[in-house]
Amino acid sequence: MDRESDILHSKLKEFFGFDAFKGDQEEIIKHLVSGRNAFVLMPTGGGKSLCYQLPALVMKGTAIVISPLIALMKNQVDAIRGFVSGNDGIAHFLNSSLSRVQIAEVRDDLLSGVTKLLYVAPESLTKEDNIALLKEIPISFYAVDEAHCISEWGHDFRPEYRRIRAIIEEIQPAPVIALTATATLKVQSDILKNLRIQDARVFKSSFNRPNLYYEIRDKVDPEKDIIKFIRQHPGKSGIIYCLSRKKVEQLAQLLSINGIKARPYHAGLDARTRTENQDLFLMEEIDVIVATIAFGMGIDKPDVRFVIHYDIPKSLEGYYQETGRAGRDGREGLCITYYSYKDILKLEKFMQGKPVAEQEIGRQLLGETEAYAESSQCRRKLLLNYFGEDYPQDNCGSCDNCLHPKTHFDGREEMRLVIELVDSLPEHFKLEHIAGILAGEPNALIKSYHHDRLPQYGAGKDHSLKFWSMVVRQGLIRHLLEKEIETYGLISVTREGRRFLNNPYEVMLVEDRTFSDGVDDDDDDDPMASGAAVRGGGGGDPVLLAMLKDLRKDVARKRGLQPWIIFSDPSLEDMSILYPMTLKELRGCQGVGEGKAKKFGQEFVDLIAKYVEENEIERPDDFVVKSIASPSSNKVYIIQSIDRRLPLDDIAAAKGLDMDELMTDIEAIVSSGTKLNLNYYISQTMDPEIVQEIYDYFREEAVSDSLSDAIEALGPDYDEMEIRLVRIKFLCEVAN
Repeated sequence: MDRESDILHSKLKEFFGFDAFKGDQEEIIKHLVSGRNAFVLMPTGGGKSLCYQLPALVMKGTAIVISPLIALMKNQVDAIRGFVSGNDGIAHFLNSSLSRVQIAEVRDDLLSGVTKLLYVAPESLTKEDNIALLKEIPISFYAVDEAHCISEWGHDFRPEYRRIRAIIEEIQPAPVIALTATATLKVQSDILKNLRIQDARVFKSSFNRPNLYYEIRDKVDPEKDIIKFIRQHPGKSGIIYCLSRKKVEQLAQLLSINGIKARPYHAGLDARTRTENQDLFLMEEIDVIVATIAFGMGIDKPDVRFVIHYDIPKSLEGYYQETGRAGRDGREGLCITYYSYKDILKLEKFMQGKPVAEQEIGRQLLGETEAYAESSQCRRKLLLNYFGEDYPQDNCGSCDNCLHPKTHFDGREEMRLVIELVDSLPEHFKLEHIAGILAGEPNALIKSYHHDRLPQYGAGKDHSLKFWSMVVRQGLIRHLLEKEIETYGLISVTREGRRFLNNPYEVMLVEDRTFSDGVDDDDDDDPMASGAAVRGGGGGDPVLLAMLKDLRKDVARKRGLQPWIIFSDPSLEDMSILYPMTLKELRGCQGVGEGKAKKFGQEFVDLIAKYVEENEIERPDDFVVKSIASPSSNKVYIIQSIDRRLPLDDIAAAKGLDMDELMTDIEAIVSSGTKLNLNYYISQTMDPEIVQEIYDYFREEAVSDSLSDAIEALGPDYDEMEIRLVRIKFLCEVAN
């Protein structure tokens, strides 16, 4: 070991208490100390901050660390001050949260040479006073943390990051180290070019985090699933990410009233509340932080045991970085994401109105995320491939797809067809276009290029568009195809692809998973409305479910009603999972309100109680998920107005709703078990004979309360609004 290494190892032990460096840390530090530029691509938990903290402590002058978040700065400064006892001036941050007195203290410590690390936001770096101050002190180097913010192809693009190089030139030149946990080849190129450090040595660690488990779940009743998951991991720290501030607030409140120590975190909260909630999480006073992506960048909490995405992220870079906050200590990290295609459509809608180039980039990044979510391939393999790294194994043993694999098939013919098509086209096209040609999609773009006249058009029409998209993605993963990042993801054939075309070999493929449309919780005014959603997957006690269905049939026969009127299938499935033994517990099952529980429930809970006792079943302790009233709910007003027999048109106008929206709210109220009397309005607006005919349909013919089935069965002679009104009347009088 040379003298330089001896010094670095002794300082590592002295300041940080470590006996050895991790990975490339020592090489990176030596490179920076020698006065050269560096680019560090290191996954979360790999020890990026040490790569600039230790050099700052051993080099002459002050290191300027450019960081995007105030919360991150405070966290890092507190950590450094903890390492170097008795000298709080050794590290400072300079941002808008400081008072004049605090700024004066920072200035004095900088000018006296006490401060070795100064954290600044890019916005603070551009202020004339700060530029003038930094010109007066010797600077050892500049560290640009979260450097992916420079690139509009990155998941957290910030325009002010693109001005960093110009400011550096104005203050004083010094070596630059750029660091990020996530960057595709395109983002790497943008960072090096914009910071003008193309000569930088690139240090790239593996993106593989073997201790993380990845799973995508169908977004059906996600709140209940999340509460159940957290209760199965008591006392463990976790982060839940949501896209909207509204959902963050709602979910944090829901978790709290269900006995889970949780707090919200988003940019809309005042700085004091954000800091307090973050500190409570770091100090383990609470277990769960529910946050937008404003939380977590650089937060040094090694024992986060789970990261849940309530909403699918906008990009795989964002997903990778956020999941990377789990298990930074190398121990268990569970990464659960809820996915529905409706969320993708919502995110695409948010892009409208942005510049065309930005929309193109956003859609491509979103397409990659959608493909990842719906794929049946090893998730680790897909993630690493996205960042330009190969994962040699076919089964990682630590993702949902590898633990529950689908049947594989030899897809060499399908792959040959894809490569043949791509190679035959005079121009390059995107993945969706290629898949559309093979599936025989009659879209306008395909027709505009006359690709509907190609021999390959519809050659794979026996398979879906999703199937052919999967084949193209597998071609990319196997390097038979490549995507040109500079041209928004156009597909071309590689040399290996041409070799495959000349001599096809076995390519084992598996069809992608399918997901439901999901529930659009952010748009639900009534928190009970989501209870009407169809539950995914069952998973209950099949013997009990069969007994409950038999009992339902007997009760229906005695009362002269259709079985679905007693309890729906989703209600029975919930009973077979949760084993409710009282009417109060029964109301925790979806689609069971107080009225329905009282009217039909006693025989069902008696049967369940007897079954539980005879079979010595240990019941789950989470059968009741307490709900919260939405602050925007119209529920109480609607119920009170109907009790006062106000015309529905007036109720809708008073709340700024159209009639369709009002009816949706009323249906949600009724589906939760509340009884409403609309007879006064129905008698004023409908012919009694029509009312009776629709009522008889629901009593005698209907096999469920499906509106679409009723409209189809009753035919064009009946208006949809009339059917909806009578359906509500029927449910209230018979079912509730």
